[in-house]
Formats: sequence, structure tokens, C-alpha cells
Amino acid sequence: TSEGMYQHLECVASLAGHNDRVWHVAWSPDGTMLSSCGGDRTVRVWARSAGEWKCIASLADAHERTVRRTAWSPDGKLMAAASFDASVSVWEVGSGPNGFECVATLEGHENEVKAVTFDSTGKLVATCSRDKSVWVWEVEENKEFFCLSVLREHTGDVKSVVFHPSELLLASCSYDNTVKMWKSGATDWQCVDTLTGHSSTVWDASFDSTGNRLATCSDDTTVIIWQRTEAKAGQPQEAQVDPASAATVATPATESEPAAAAATNVRWQPVQTLSGFHTRSIYCVQWSHAAHGLLATAAGDDAIRIFAENPTTSQFSLLVSNAKAHDSDVNCVAWHPKHPHMLASCGDDNLVKVWTLA
Repeated sequence: TSEGMYQHLECVASLAGHNDRVWHVAWSPDGTMLSSCGGDRTVRVWARSAGEWKCIASLADAHERTVRRTAWSPDGKLMAAASFDASVSVWEVGSGPNGFECVATLEGHENEVKAVTFDSTGKLVATCSRDKSVWVWEVEENKEFFCLSVLREHTGDVKSVVFHPSELLLASCSYDNTVKMWKSGATDWQCVDTLTGHSSTVWDASFDSTGNRLATCSDDTTVIIWQRTEAKAGQPQEAQVDPASAATVATPATESEPAAAAATNVRWQPVQTLSGFHTRSIYCVQWSHAAHGLLATAAGDDAIRIFAENPTTSQFSLLVSNAKAHDSDVNCVAWHPKHPHMLASCGDDNLVKVWTLA
């Protein structure tokens, strides 16, 4: 790849419209629309027409408090918005007077909902909240939502949830400094691993396109890259490089274990820590799925940073950064799903920006 050629992040659009901080941006799966949400309790949807970005919808009536995050279903037909009013609104795309109609409201969390995400099939939704729980919902045919599981193992506010790109596996990040991995079992979702490595709140997590690696970011100003390792029946896991990380590693599978149980004995190990780049809390980390080996971060130091993977060593190093991407905290960064060198961001300066790597 020619990643070495990129010199800077070029802002190609600065989108004003929100009148309070913007918390999150998300691309529709085909990349034609960008949703944003924030402290003004609205969701805005942006699209480019005749080369210019315009707000094509402003969804203002669904929530009484801050809208913290939005997510699109994989077929692009639904968009969900999580709010501090303890509810999640679900919108049908392509219906209603402005192209978005609220078709469902997910209620059950005790207080602020921090995130919402769809799985790769579009049949499941996960939500998480300051009430320390993660809820998994099933999307019914008639756009009704049924709660399958309430997961209560975190001991603090759950900041973010993200599904594996192809498996029934869910990662959640918390104020308790951990990331928990949840797997769909025979009757319920179960916690199959707890990733301990950050020394403060874990704000966000992102799987790479294969789902074999996970990037997490934290208030401790670091990003940790985790690699999935599997212990097969009868084969002890490889010796640990660092004894300090042993807590996050499974005990080796033994002969006496049933093969099925040992086969699911998957653990996540830290393989690299990116530290010393951001000077304040890192709120968002995003693995590009359109370009190989690119990670983007957004942080409280007003900066966006892009890290590139060395294909030989699989280690990441800083590629480009924009120290003043927004006038204050950058809350989110999102890679375009199709265009490998385009990303969007948003911040406490009430703005949404679109960038290209140039």
C-alpha cells in the first residue's frame, strides 16, 4: 500500500447545524448519508448533492435529552439513536415526510443510554447504559424489538458496545476500566472474557475487518490492540511473553475438557499499546474496513490521529495527525465504509467535519 504518501488530513467540509456539542457521527452502510447527534437532542442526517454536503433531515422530536449515539442497520433500512432520556429511538429510512419515520422506541434502561449498535445480520441490537447493563434485543419482522438478554457484569457505566463483524460476539467498554466479551450461548448471552489493561475508563472499541483484532481506547490516553488467540483441545496455549498480561489469558485447555468447550476457549491478548500520542482522554477509536491497516482516534486534546500498520511487523505507528481538528474535544471519528481515505468527525465545537487523507 502507499500509506507512506499521506502527509495530512484535509478538511473537505465543515457542517454547522447542531447548536450544542456533537457527540457522534455514523455513516450509512453505503456511505451516502452521515448521521450526527448531540446535546441539542436532535439527530441530523447529511448527504452530498452536487458536490456539496447538506442536512437532508433533522429529527428533533424523539428525545427529551442529549442523543449520545446513532447506528445504522447493515441493510441501511433502519437507524437507531441512543439518548440520555433512557430510551433508544428506531427510525425507518425512506419513509415519513423527511425520509425518516420513528417506528419503535426501546425502553428498559434505568437511565442514560450511552450507545446502540446493530450486529452484522441486522437481526440483533445491543444497547448499554450508565445503569451498568448491556441489553441485547432481537429485531422482529414487524419492526418490533424483543429483549433477549440483560447483561449485568460491569461494575460501572457502560460507555460503548460493538458487535464482531461476522460472529455472535459482543464487546462492551466501561467506566470500570475493562472490556467484556459476550458470546451467545445455548440459552443466554454470557461473558466469555474480561480484558484488563487500561488504567482508567475505556471509552470505545473497534474490531478490524477480520474480527481477529480489537482496538480499545481509554481515559488513560492509550490505545491497546488485542489479538484473539485460541486454545484447541489438548493443546496448551502458547507461552506468555509478558507475565503481567496473564490475567487476561485463558488457562490452557486440558485433555479432560470436552472438545466443544475447549474449542470456544478464545481469549484476547494485548499485542501493542499506543501511548504518548494524545495528551488527553481518547474517546473514539475506529478501525478502517475500507483501507487495510489504518486506525483513527479522536480525543479530548482536540486532535485526530491516524495510525498505520506495518504489514511486516503488524505494529502500528503514527501516520498523520491534526492537532486542532476541532476547537475543543473531538468526540468521535468514523471512517467512510467505501472510500478508503475519507472520514468524518464531530466535536464540542458543535461541528461535524469531513476529512480526506491527502
